[in-house]
Amino acid sequence: MNSKEILLRKMTRREFRGRMQAGELKACILPIAAIEQHLEHLEMEHDWRSVCLIANQVAQNLNPEVLVAEGIMAGISEHHMKHPGTLTLNPGTFINVVFDLVDSLARAGFTNILVLNGHGGNIDACRGIWDQLLRRVQVNVHFLPYWEVLNESDALELLKSGRRLPQDLPGHAQEFETSMAMAAFPENVRIEALGAQSDPTPAMATAKTGHEFIHRITERVTDYLQKMIKGENTLPTPPFHP
Repeated sequence: MNSKEILLRKMTRREFRGRMQAGELKACILPIAAIEQHLEHLEMEHDWRSVCLIANQVAQNLNPEVLVAEGIMAGISEHHMKHPGTLTLNPGTFINVVFDLVDSLARAGFTNILVLNGHGGNIDACRGIWDQLLRRVQVNVHFLPYWEVLNESDALELLKSGRRLPQDLPGHAQEFETSMAMAAFPENVRIEALGAQSDPTPAMATAKTGHEFIHRITERVTDYLQKMIKGENTLPTPPFHP
C-alpha cells in the first residue's frame, strides 16, 4: 500500500473528507510542546521539534489510519521567562486552546485522539482538566508526555549521567534531550557551547543514544495508539449535562 499524507495541514478539505467518510482515519495525534530557552546549546524549538518527530514517525508506522494535527507550538513556560526569547501562554489560555483543538478534531470525526506532549510545563495543567475535557468531547482522548513510555531500565542502560531516571525525564537540555537533537536534528545543537557550561551533563550526550531513545519511544507510542484504535486502551467518558 502506498503511503498517504500524515499531516492534516497538507490536505485539502476534499481529501480529508474522502478519507474520513471512507472510514480510513482511525486516530489523530495532537502534538503540544513549547518554544523556550534550552540552555546555551540547543535551539528554542527543541520541545516542539522533538514531539513532532515522534508524532510523525508514529503516524507513518500506522499509515494510513493516523493523522498529525499541528495546531499550537507555544506552551506554559513562565518559569523560563527570565531568558529573553522564550514564549509562554498563561495556563488558562493554553488549556482553552487545547480544548478547542481537541473539540475541532472530535467534530471532524475522530473518536481516538492522542494529545502527545513534549514539554514538562504543560503536564499539571492538562492533567488537572482532563476529566472536564473528556466530559465535553465524549471521545477517547488521551494525554501522554512521550518520555513516559520509557522505564527505569531504559534510563540506566542508556544514560551515562545515571541521574536522570524516568521520573526526571526529559530533563531540561540535559543528556536525554541533547542526545535526541544530535540524532534527529544535529543542526540545532551548538557543539562549541557544550563544554563552556557549568553543568557537564549535556556534554555526555551522543547521537547513538538519541537514536536508541527515539526508536524505543516511537515503537512504544505506536503500540499505545494502536491499542487506542483497537479499543484496548480507552478512558471512560463521563456524562455531559449541557
